[in-house]
Amino acid sequence: MAYSPLDTESVIDYVRNIPELKDFFPANAKLKAREVGDGNLNFVFFVENEADPNNSLVVKQALPYLRVLGEGFALTQERVRYETQALRKHNEFAPGLAPEVYYYSEEMSVLIMEHLRNHEIMRYPMVARKRFPKFADHISTFLANTLFYTSDLYMSGKEKKKLQALFTNEELRKLQEDFVYTNPYMESEENNWNPLIDAEVHAVRANGELKMAIAEAKRAYTTHTEALIHADLHTGSIMLNEEETYVIDPEFAFFGPMGYDIGAVLQNLGLNFLSHYGHTADKAERESYQQYVLDTIRDAWNLFAEKFDKLWQENNKGEAVPEKYWDFPGGAEAFAAYRQQYILRLLRDTAHHGGTKFLRRTMGVVSVWDISSIEDEEKRAVAQSASIRIGSRWILEKDIFNSIDDMINIILEETKDISISQDEMIPR
Repeated sequence: MAYSPLDTESVIDYVRNIPELKDFFPANAKLKAREVGDGNLNFVFFVENEADPNNSLVVKQALPYLRVLGEGFALTQERVRYETQALRKHNEFAPGLAPEVYYYSEEMSVLIMEHLRNHEIMRYPMVARKRFPKFADHISTFLANTLFYTSDLYMSGKEKKKLQALFTNEELRKLQEDFVYTNPYMESEENNWNPLIDAEVHAVRANGELKMAIAEAKRAYTTHTEALIHADLHTGSIMLNEEETYVIDPEFAFFGPMGYDIGAVLQNLGLNFLSHYGHTADKAERESYQQYVLDTIRDAWNLFAEKFDKLWQENNKGEAVPEKYWDFPGGAEAFAAYRQQYILRLLRDTAHHGGTKFLRRTMGVVSVWDISSIEDEEKRAVAQSASIRIGSRWILEKDIFNSIDDMINIILEETKDISISQDEMIPR
């Protein structure tokens, strides 16, 4: 079938005519569809049985251009293949934490998968101050498993290189290289920022030390093939409820630095922390939820580090430092010290990439809804200015970090003088 864009009518006929899905809906079921894509790249349809809303699925179709910028910005549709491959790997290594894949069509650039109908995109309820008690446990498991099991710590060199060859993903990688690590820090027509933080934006662009450090982060992003990373893992790529968590939308997936995925999650939580200076007027309510967010950041990292280390101890099968490598008097102690050193380096890489993403979300082409939905421009500027300060310090001070609390303390230090209520706003 030649490629053609689907709509809410044609998608129903399309699904009906897929042999692999012939038993998914009853033969006489009346189906309805709605387009729900609010992302930057794709069409997303919910197709459901009108008589049984639980009988439903998701159809995702890639457009031949970047949706957020329009038809003039061409983009490969092969990204659906990368997403399908990544979802299958995520289900293999972290079962129950990614949606199930039902069908993939290369010709139509279509992925059909499980409908998470009882879950919501994480960033929206977090702005409404909803709490998810199991999230830190779930996301740390996802990160530990997907990163460890696709790394040289577990895989043979041959296995990893064969898998890596399936995830070149050159066009979407180039998007991140440009939009995360390059364009926000120079003149570029797609950049967009709040005019009230104009001075802060230009100060970043003129900071040689900071720009050198961002260039190093970009070098790591382009050259460090540590593991299969999601590469767009933020609170808009997570669907959850109080009991379950699912990671979605891994179309940017490739072999890159582990700290990029971890940093993206923690940084997005940090942006949610900042968003409440615009969304939550009551001080006690705001501070209570912000403390929950900081606790989630701490727990997510600490649980990740614990689980990653345990996986490594129990599954040291890769070619990086195989078990026999430590077979000497004192080897067990040396192996423990090496693991500790490795995880500390991951923490610092997390700060490096996460700090850069604090900046790009404030100065580049794509913000996050947590911040952009703050209607008051001045209150939005308070959050954005703090984002620039925090991101800059995470980047510049990463080499002295020894625990996640060092990163959290920077968030606290850079927001301690902010006071916002319904009647006052005193930016730092």
